Parts: sequence; C-alpha cells; structure tokens
Amino acid sequence: MKVIGYERFGRASEVLQVREIEIQKPKQREVVVKLKYSGVNPSDAKARAGNRPGVSSPEYSLVVPHSDGSGVIEEVGLELDKSLIGKRVWVMNGQWKRPFGTAADYITIGIDNLVEMPDEMTFQEGATMGIPGLTAAHGVFGTGNVKGETLLISGGAGSVGHLAVQLAKWGGAQVIATGSNRNAAAVINNGADYFFDYSSPELVSQINEIAPNGVDRVIEVEFGSNLNWLHQVLKPNGTLAVYGSAKEMNPIMPFGLYLYKAVKIDIFLIYILPSKEREIAVNYLHSAHKQKALKPKIDSIFRFEDCDRAQDRTLKEGRKGAVLLEI
Repeated sequence: MKVIGYERFGRASEVLQVREIEIQKPKQREVVVKLKYSGVNPSDAKARAGNRPGVSSPEYSLVVPHSDGSGVIEEVGLELDKSLIGKRVWVMNGQWKRPFGTAADYITIGIDNLVEMPDEMTFQEGATMGIPGLTAAHGVFGTGNVKGETLLISGGAGSVGHLAVQLAKWGGAQVIATGSNRNAAAVINNGADYFFDYSSPELVSQINEIAPNGVDRVIEVEFGSNLNWLHQVLKPNGTLAVYGSAKEMNPIMPFGLYLYKAVKIDIFLIYILPSKEREIAVNYLHSAHKQKALKPKIDSIFRFEDCDRAQDRTLKEGRKGAVLLEI
C-alpha cells in the first residue's frame, strides 16, 4: 500500500515522502480500514517538525502521520464479527502512540478507535470528527447541559471553533465568539449570537456588556495569551475549558484573580479523554449532525501526494475549517 511517511523531523516538503509498505494483518480486535480521507491537524504538523518538548527524533523508524480519517472496514481480526466488513467508519487516535496513521491507503487499527458513521454523514465530514469534533464537543458539553448558559468560544472560525459554535447553539446556549474581523460574517452565519475581534482593546467591555454577570464557560484555544483578561469575563464558579496554548506554552498566571472567582480550569487532551467522556462527546456529535445542526466546514482538500502542503496549511492563519487529504 502507499503511505506518506517520515524518518526524521524537519520541513514538510523535505521529510514527507511517498512509500510502499505492506498492509498489516489485523490482530485480535483489530480491523483493516480502506481509507477515503485523512484529517490533517496542526498537531500532526508540529509533531513532524519536532516541536514537542524533550523529543529530538521520531519514536519510530518510519512515521505515517495523522490521527483522523474515514473509510470502510475491509478485513477483521480475531474475536470480531465479519458483519463489520463494509461498515463506514471514522477514525480517532490513528497515530497516537503508534507508528502508522491515516496518511495511507489503509490503516490497521483497534476496533475501539473506530466509530460507525451515520448513514447521512459523508466521508469528508467523518474525517473531521476525531480531533476537531471531539475537542469541540467536550469543550462545549464537558460539564453537561448548556441550555440557557452563555458561552465564549475563542477562535470561532477555526477547525474546532466553528464546530463548537454550532454545538453550543444547538445545545441552547447564547454564543459569543472571538476571532479575526475578516471572519466575522462567517462566524455569525455559523450560529454565533455575537462576534468580537480578539485583538480589540475593548474586548473585555464588549463581552461584559453582553454578559454583565459573566459567561458560564469559555472554550479556549490560546490559554497563555488570554489568561491576563479571561478572569474579567467569567462568572464566579465558571469554567475555563482549555485545549490549546500554541502562542504561549509557558504562561504566568494571575492566580489570585482566578482564585477569588473560584474559576474551574479544565485542561483536556482529546487523545487521552476517558472512554466514557469520549462516548458522550460522540453522541453529541452524531445527534447534532442528525438534526442538521452540525455541518463541518472544509477549508481545503489536498491530493495524497501533496501531504506537505496540507500540513503547512493547518498552520496558516485565516484557515476556515478542516484540512483533508484525499486518499
């Protein structure tokens, strides 16, 4: 089978290469999936570049990147019913703590890393459900029902943010989103009740005017950069749900300002989300999609051979939605 792989860290155009390797035979509770699309995320590009602290070389001799994807089960291993063959599935954690991800013709993976796709879900949509979808669902619903609450969603036009806006609105929340002004119309059309430029010096007062008692929950993509003001817009006992901090990975926190509001900080990593919480997030995603309240946006789709360009695209500012690799 064809794969895109790398043996060393470096620029995408320099280290990603098309390779031919054998399809792995499925072991117990494993299946072989013929992939249709591979979901490309910023974490894939950062891992390939060697940006993880304390990691100087790839863990495996050949790494096939990408954790998300969609396709059809073609073969099953021991302990699994052959009726699974032909099922349409989306993939999660395809390359988490294993060498071979979804930038390939096929992936051999444990059945617990697959979710059967609803009939009405397309393969393109399925390939966005892993990291972006689960992050958005847990970010919005991590403490349960949000009906009647006010949520602030940072980066409302991004691959996670645009899903979070839709899910929060579907869940009955009042939605305030931030981002670049060039994306304002798109985010409002996506369901946000209010949109504010994240760089505005009036941002705090704008949010406080909408939510004078504070917002109930913040879904935050840039924890370190925004710590200096988020306490001003959260209500007492509110929750700060954090899934990223790329611009400032070592922030200094004004602890007292958060302490005296008893703000709950929920830092979560979707790769290691406990199975029960992951199942809840999947149910939210599928339910919203079935009710036509969740429509993943696709920023761009690249050819298999252009995996380097796809990875680079995930790191570009102004990206609107998910980046996919067509297998």
